[in-house]
Amino acid sequence: MTTLPDRPNTALLVIDVQNAVVNDAYQRDAAIANMAYLVEKARRDQVPIIWVQQTDEHLVPESDGWRIVPELRPGDEERRIEKRYGDSFEDTDLAVVLAGLRVGRLIVVGAQTDQCIRSTLHGALARGYDATLVSDAHTTEDTTAWGAPPPEAVIAHTNLYWTYQTAPGRTAGTVETQNVDFASAS
Repeated sequence: MTTLPDRPNTALLVIDVQNAVVNDAYQRDAAIANMAYLVEKARRDQVPIIWVQQTDEHLVPESDGWRIVPELRPGDEERRIEKRYGDSFEDTDLAVVLAGLRVGRLIVVGAQTDQCIRSTLHGALARGYDATLVSDAHTTEDTTAWGAPPPEAVIAHTNLYWTYQTAPGRTAGTVETQNVDFASAS
């Protein structure tokens, strides 16, 4: 129950599954296979899919590294959002696109778990959306050289704390790929 009025619809939000972002990601192929399953399920269920792509000095538009991975193919009618910040809502038209689709509930997949996934989940919840993380359809790279925990710990911790995330009038939580139901709340 989103706090946004007249927003009964759900959308699948696919964040930063770009060649350079997931090239060395933890369990890349398994996470992307789960994302591909959900993309096809969303299409069958006529659920909007929003593709988010990071753009910056390292991810230059139309470069190979900037492109969505070849295992996932955005449809011509599916919306794309370019972003410059971790939170997919920040300084983008994502909220306008979702309002036009009457979306109040987001199912979130993608990369990087400890950066753009977390930022977008929190951004969504703070803006009144229900936000569900697909626990086996997000990934991150190994940044232990900079003092971060190993990627499997980052993913597990994010799944743990998002499972119990709460906010007044909104729902959060996690769900495994095979249990995603676009028609009902988490």
